[in-house]
Amino acid sequence: MFVYLLSLVVLYYLYRWFRELARVTDVGNKHVYITGCDTGFGNLLARHMDGLGYRVIAGCYTEKGEGDLKKSCSSRLSTTHLDVRSNQSIAKVAAMIKDMVGERGLWAVVNNAGVAVPSGNCDWLTIEDYTSMMDVNLNGVIAVTLSVLQLIKKARGRVVNVASVFGRISPVGGPYCVTKYGVEAFNDSLRRNMYPFGVKVLCIEPGFFKTAVTDADIQVRCAERLWDKLPQEVKDDYGYDYKDKVETVVRKSVPRISDGDLMKVVGCMEHAVSAVRPRTRYSPGWDAKFFWLPLSYMPTCVADYILLQQAIPPAKAVQ
Repeated sequence: MFVYLLSLVVLYYLYRWFRELARVTDVGNKHVYITGCDTGFGNLLARHMDGLGYRVIAGCYTEKGEGDLKKSCSSRLSTTHLDVRSNQSIAKVAAMIKDMVGERGLWAVVNNAGVAVPSGNCDWLTIEDYTSMMDVNLNGVIAVTLSVLQLIKKARGRVVNVASVFGRISPVGGPYCVTKYGVEAFNDSLRRNMYPFGVKVLCIEPGFFKTAVTDADIQVRCAERLWDKLPQEVKDDYGYDYKDKVETVVRKSVPRISDGDLMKVVGCMEHAVSAVRPRTRYSPGWDAKFFWLPLSYMPTCVADYILLQQAIPPAKAVQ
């Protein structure tokens, strides 16, 4: 029986691998709009898609990001300043894209722009901390998508939303998981709404990778800033040395579990854009596949127990 089941699993993955090989054609006439191209996944994806012959429109927040991309890519690639927190900036880029693509429409938008700070325990944060991240990670994704959705419908193209495995499970407090859960919900509803129009809506759910999101120095500085602003009574709840314990855990564990091969994520993004039969969801990273996603399907009491075993207990934790 075991051999029989194993054979079925192997056959299924072989079939899926073969089925997913086919790529779309005429890529030289297909425009791909990518947000967050200054660094990280977005930067690598812009370069990769340009190398494959697509007409990339790279949204960058900084002039340096634009300049670096122009130097390293072909003349097919266009860069533009984009602040996903600004409706005016988003509308300006959308109008530019409409003029560029004409009647062909826009083949794909990849909503990659995102931030990971401020992050911390929920009672360390203010509503402004939540709002500032939601403006980028969630509202920005929705606003950019809606600004070009008619162009994508015209091309029967793709929307690729970069969420996170933390859009499936919340091991940390703060707005990051909240925004990624929101991206998942938007992605699911949009996918069903756009199905009748021939538009595919795909979701990327990476695990831990070595980007600014998992930069230990950034995370530690964020924790220090939040801690310094806390009322004394909240500090007393956690204990005078809690911040130091957080720093030790972050510096020890985050670099160790973060995968340095960013192309695992970029490869999934590229497949979502270019495959004839893309997957609905991609979960790059061994930690995503074999820990976070399985944990998200476990009973809540089991997931809570496992995650709380790894948490730093506050000084006034109830025994």
